[in-house]
Amino acid sequence: MSIVLEAVQLTKTYQQYTALRELSISINAGEIFCLLGQNGAGKTTTINLFLGFLAASSGKALIKGVEVTPDNAATKNMIAYIPEVVQLYGNLSGIENLDFFSRLAGFKYSTEELATFLNKAGLQTEAHNKRLGAYSKGMRQKVGIAIALSKNADVIFMDEPTSGLDPKATAEFTAICKELAAEGKTIFMATHDIFNAVNMGSRIGIMKQGSLVHVVNTGGITANELQELYLETI
Repeated sequence: MSIVLEAVQLTKTYQQYTALRELSISINAGEIFCLLGQNGAGKTTTINLFLGFLAASSGKALIKGVEVTPDNAATKNMIAYIPEVVQLYGNLSGIENLDFFSRLAGFKYSTEELATFLNKAGLQTEAHNKRLGAYSKGMRQKVGIAIALSKNADVIFMDEPTSGLDPKATAEFTAICKELAAEGKTIFMATHDIFNAVNMGSRIGIMKQGSLVHVVNTGGITANELQELYLETI
């Protein structure tokens, strides 16, 4: 498997405070890597460094071997980001939002192509032309996935994507993520959902006070065992 994401002694400090401490990890194409940890453990900082939203204090974040910097358009073109609350335009329909954001990324698609992305992301066809203000959070997340698909992103970063979703929406979201991973997309997710991390992820990292303390394979651990390890760690 080819390495898509790599952190090499990646560190972020703010004066006397270290938000991320010498993170080193490699993530392959087609992996779903879930990052657990309390608020302030360094999960979002890690994502923001890979996104280029922050500059590293030392070390490197690499995407497909290219170093991430805040002004590097090459790495930004390889990635998509789905935050906890997807920021979309409530007065536009789902398909209009997708059209707008895909054009911002430099792509122009026909209505049929836009509909295909939304369908692949799991959004019901009858919702495509409804105003986004009437969407549930799960439906908004599906538009976010469709935007990532329209960018043809190799890597999709997600920050607490299942927070606030009901069990049915969470199961649908998990199935979509697994399908994308099977197609070779790499997903890097910060989450508090231990059960879903075991159900969805290929590997799980546990962070504490800016350091990556454990990395486990989901094939060798149950949700109860992971919860025990997590509670022992934090």
